[in-house]
Amino acid sequence: MNIAVIGLGLMGGSFALDIKSVYSNSKIFGIDNSDSNLKEALALDLIDQIITYDDLIKMDIVLVSIPVNYSLIVIPKVLEKINENTLVFDVGSTKEAICQILENHPKRANFLAAHPMAGTEFSGPKAAHKGLYISKTNILCEFEKTDHKLREFALEIFDNLNMKIIYMDPKPHDVHVAYVSHLSHISSFMLGKTVIEKEKNEKNIFDLAGSGFESTVRLAKSLPETWTPIFLQNKNNLVLAIDEYISNLNALKKIIENNDSNKLSSILNDTNRIKEILSNKLENGK
Repeated sequence: MNIAVIGLGLMGGSFALDIKSVYSNSKIFGIDNSDSNLKEALALDLIDQIITYDDLIKMDIVLVSIPVNYSLIVIPKVLEKINENTLVFDVGSTKEAICQILENHPKRANFLAAHPMAGTEFSGPKAAHKGLYISKTNILCEFEKTDHKLREFALEIFDNLNMKIIYMDPKPHDVHVAYVSHLSHISSFMLGKTVIEKEKNEKNIFDLAGSGFESTVRLAKSLPETWTPIFLQNKNNLVLAIDEYISNLNALKKIIENNDSNKLSSILNDTNRIKEILSNKLENGK
């Protein structure tokens, strides 16, 4: 099986490793705007060969793993280059914009809008590692618009990666990820910004930062080139999420100002239920 990966960072490189682990006879081909990424991906054995867009006609699968603003330009170009039996899917964190762009594309049936709920705060080919996709949730949007044979092919691939499939329309997808993914990145970035601006002495940050701070600010290490277009592409949903977050912060601020221990304790206890939700998620392997 010939598989092309466009974008050889964390997501693209990890997919190359994971797909090779279940389809050992596959050959992985790479495309990336960065020459250094291409050379590094070759050196790390993420890919077997560098190709150009003209070579996509020979591919069985094309994975597009690039910032979501570039996906709007690149994916239509990819669809123009492939053969009629090629499956093309992306791993972007927003889905409404790309589905709208491709709505009337002649090869829309070759495309599957996918969003694996996987990733780390690291980037580049060196960040790629085996197992990133294994047993993760994978959200598929407008599944019915993909050719039925290619749908079966895609589900076979995801099943071999032991992924849990959730079907969702693009609009609600973008609403939900604004809260459970994008807002957490916003929170992390802004916590990091607040501490950097307040603690001018970087040694204090290094010396005093505990595991709680480190875990909360972890996502602020994510690549800005990836998250800037995500925030802007999902801005309408994200603005609403930020407004609700700010409202909750202001309410909490007032409770603390009023020294209202009963109300504060009640809010913390109610919110503490999140550990049960997340625990159930882990137990069910979701």
